[in-house]
Amino acid sequence: MSAALATEGLAWLALTVLLAGMVRGFTGFGSALVYLPIAAIFLPPTWVIGTMIAFSMFGPLPLMPRALREANKAEVVRLAVAGAFGIPLGVYLLTQLDAEVFRWLVSGVAVVTLGLLASGWRYHGEVTPVLGLATGFVSGVLGGFVGLAGPPVILLYLSGRKAVAEIRAVILLFLFTTDVVVMVTFVLRDLITLEAFFIGLLLVPSYMIGGLLGQKLFDPARERLFRGLAYAIILLAAVTGLPVFD
Repeated sequence: MSAALATEGLAWLALTVLLAGMVRGFTGFGSALVYLPIAAIFLPPTWVIGTMIAFSMFGPLPLMPRALREANKAEVVRLAVAGAFGIPLGVYLLTQLDAEVFRWLVSGVAVVTLGLLASGWRYHGEVTPVLGLATGFVSGVLGGFVGLAGPPVILLYLSGRKAVAEIRAVILLFLFTTDVVVMVTFVLRDLITLEAFFIGLLLVPSYMIGGLLGQKLFDPARERLFRGLAYAIILLAAVTGLPVFD
């Protein structure tokens, strides 16, 4: 714990997690897109994902009751099962990555995802079981590889064909289950140290406060405003995390 408290940039990580929690609280997604590029400045790749998983497993707990009421549970289960099969492959790829390459990939995926979201591109077809399974698998691979399980599911569900509250709930629950599976995989492969886990636990209060603030602020009537704010925060984090600014 003393080593975790002495972590370089811990205050910046806490502020970043507060913003990440707010984004997730009022959109249901985006916390990894905010946290990972900044955390990669201070921590090695496996620690970046390990710390995020630690606070992501506990931070969203206050949001769970509402999400469980509003989500389509069959869709969540389908996504989660497929994701669990993709995560081990992603974690293996992560162990082969150089730290600087990891930072470029994280910021790159964040910027591409943001560009697709901001452009208005959406999948307008039916979310069939096969498509849900495929999306869950790809999300699992990305979750284990660069910690970004959200983008494929986000792009699939932000089609405008479902209520905003249901979309938020499905994404939030899926990301939570993904975090649990990634953590188990990290533990089994001995990829997370006790110090990294404690850093993540130290960030839990910031994440919980941010999530509750975001959920309290969320108003479906002002969805465009909240989404625009989330996009701005994600872009700032992605650009700041690029190695060229070291």
